Amino acid sequence: MEIVYWSIISILFIIGFVGLVYPIIPSVLFLLAGYILYGVFFSFEHFGWFFWLIQGFFIILLFVADYIANMIGVQKYGGSKAGVWGSTIGLLVGPFIIPFLGILIGPFIGAVGAELLVNKRDFKNSLKIGFGSVVGFISSVITKAIIQTLMIVYFLLVVF
Repeated sequence: MEIVYWSIISILFIIGFVGLVYPIIPSVLFLLAGYILYGVFFSFEHFGWFFWLIQGFFIILLFVADYIANMIGVQKYGGSKAGVWGSTIGLLVGPFIIPFLGILIGPFIGAVGAELLVNKRDFKNSLKIGFGSVVGFISSVITKAIIQTLMIVYFLLVVF
């Protein structure tokens, strides 16, 4: 039965990583569900206040990294808050309109559209800002993947 339990926990962690590229999937909740199921299946004795404090810190880092990477990506290429918002909306909507590629095209189109409509920028600058939104998204995915890996490694160190 232990293999089944670990398989379920592992699947939850994998879904958490899928959420990095499909932001509609709440990665953090799947990681937390894996921890809680470990406690239900085995024991909560490994999870003291320090474990939850460290995991809480990692969760805050995930949200901060996501926002900052997107913001830096857009602003480094001359974008504004409208570009950041457009990129974020495109990130959420893009995968539904264009499966698979929408995850990259959505933030690009969102940032370009927002800069064109809200800030009345020229097309060339808007394209540059759209490229920055894609760079920010990719940076965000890499950063969050590292943080989520650290969360899981810490979990494994605590339980083994």
